[in-house]
Amino acid sequence: MTAELHSRRTVLTTGAAVAGAAVGAVALSACGSDSPSSGSAAAPPAAAPGETLTALADIEVGQAKAAKTADGKDVIVTRTAEDAAAAFSAICTHQGCAVVPDGAELKCPCHNSVFDAKTGAVKKGPADQPLPSIAVKVANGQVVTA
Repeated sequence: MTAELHSRRTVLTTGAAVAGAAVGAVALSACGSDSPSSGSAAAPPAAAPGETLTALADIEVGQAKAAKTADGKDVIVTRTAEDAAAAFSAICTHQGCAVVPDGAELKCPCHNSVFDAKTGAVKKGPADQPLPSIAVKVANGQVVTA
């Protein structure tokens, strides 16, 4: 009878270990995927021409601000000069996390990629593609899609 109990215990323990490993593998594969996890980071958010993203006065020259398109897509707007701005998708090209403005840089909180806020270029990986740009212009003090 002792051998029978040991056998059941071994089966249950092994089963629990296998189940735990499977859950761990799923969690790791979500982090290790080569493609972005949310939507397509390669394509900028589609925005209708003339859509207001933010007021130019809300951004200091050389700084960036997170914004959203009318349909809720995350974008970054950077004031590149006194009367000019640039905009990029806020979705990191590495794994699809939203980047955060930090002075003249955009930082991904998930894997520490760093992008230039003026150009969207990668300054530090693991991302190896720039943030997709969004055509914008300044009209009546507002940054609007072009």
